[in-house]
Amino acid sequence: MSIAVLLAIAAMITAGFWQLHRLSERRDRNSTITGRSQLPVVQLQDLVGVGDAYDSGDELEFRPVRATGVYQPGDQVLIRNRSYQGSAGYWVLTPLRLQSGEVVAVNRGWIPHGAGTGATPAEFAPPAGQVEVIGLVRATVTAAGLQQADPSSGVLTEMARVDLARLSQQIGGPLLPVYVQLQAQSPPEGDLPVPVPAPDLGEGSHLAYAVQWFVFATIAAVGYPLILRRLGRPGDRDREAEVG
Repeated sequence: MSIAVLLAIAAMITAGFWQLHRLSERRDRNSTITGRSQLPVVQLQDLVGVGDAYDSGDELEFRPVRATGVYQPGDQVLIRNRSYQGSAGYWVLTPLRLQSGEVVAVNRGWIPHGAGTGATPAEFAPPAGQVEVIGLVRATVTAAGLQQADPSSGVLTEMARVDLARLSQQIGGPLLPVYVQLQAQSPPEGDLPVPVPAPDLGEGSHLAYAVQWFVFATIAAVGYPLILRRLGRPGDRDREAEVG
């Protein structure tokens, strides 16, 4: 068996096991989401405080919480490049000043591209006065790898991701190191923003891809020697000579 074929088989087997590893990670994450999201709703400030590190959100993600306060629409930021049912748009991230004076960013939901231009349109403005928000704790997101970070200075009206450390630079008040993904609110929102759906708990196509890679490797490992064997038969060489 040639070196090229052996390398190809090794690559396909490696790809299959990588897909199985990704499947295992997906199942672990789904288990974490399911377990945490089924816990009782608690006050947000019982879980986290302003002095906590930003990475504390990793251990609290998907916990259901309740927060009461007043929205600060003047500090609202749009998170760009977010889709909903195949349509492009933004997430609306609005700071909520809690009764304690602390501030938590609330992902109020998705709006289409056309709604995100200019000053805060009335169609997705937050309710005035005191509101009660129920939602899931989510962790801050920072640029990774080759991703470009948001500008480090100035007041941003749009951001690439929910980077709470960057957001804290332009918020009037001490910002909590997690944000809340809104699920319900009193008084309720209008038609916009559309609440962001709960995380997808599907397993994706990792298992199917793994099986495909292993099948391809098996075909190569079994088929290539058979081809060589067939080409090496005397009768085959004679027929090749006659054809030539």
